[in-house]
Amino acid sequence: QGVPVWGILLATFFITYIENLFPPSPSDLLLVFIGTFVGLDVVGFTSTLAIATLGSVTGFATAFLIGKRYGRALILKEWVPFITLPLLEKVDAWFDKYHLWIIVGNRFMAGTGAVISFAAGMTNMQFGKTTVRCTISALAWNTLMLFLGVQLGENWRDVDRFLSLYGWTILIAIVLGLTIW
Repeated sequence: QGVPVWGILLATFFITYIENLFPPSPSDLLLVFIGTFVGLDVVGFTSTLAIATLGSVTGFATAFLIGKRYGRALILKEWVPFITLPLLEKVDAWFDKYHLWIIVGNRFMAGTGAVISFAAGMTNMQFGKTTVRCTISALAWNTLMLFLGVQLGENWRDVDRFLSLYGWTILIAIVLGLTIW
């Protein structure tokens, strides 16, 4: 509780920004932890949510612009280990089928954040429409994560188990769905 408000908000921006560039980051768990500071009245919910959403959208936009500018070259040179050409082809198929709505659902699908934003840039989706949908998604997800942190208070470690189970469930569902398809 001794951390200054500006430090919490800076950490909030950083973890939500970086999650779009390095998918192994534990940003959801960290955002829930930050929500416990909201629950303890160390920092306000609205300001934390605004900063978290700004970080998410800025990170998404950064990955989008990197994908737009350097996309295929980075993939072909294998400089981005977690984004492969076959994975991008799957994401392209999702874009063909679901259009920009895949951006809205992006935050709710485990492990797809960096791939979706990067691929959106590579496929030359409209930046404005993509950003609006990304903002809707980030706002909804960040609200949920902060709310969980507020509700759980000192029991924030329980959320780790929930998010892990949620992530594995979604991943298995996606793999099964793709296998059946």
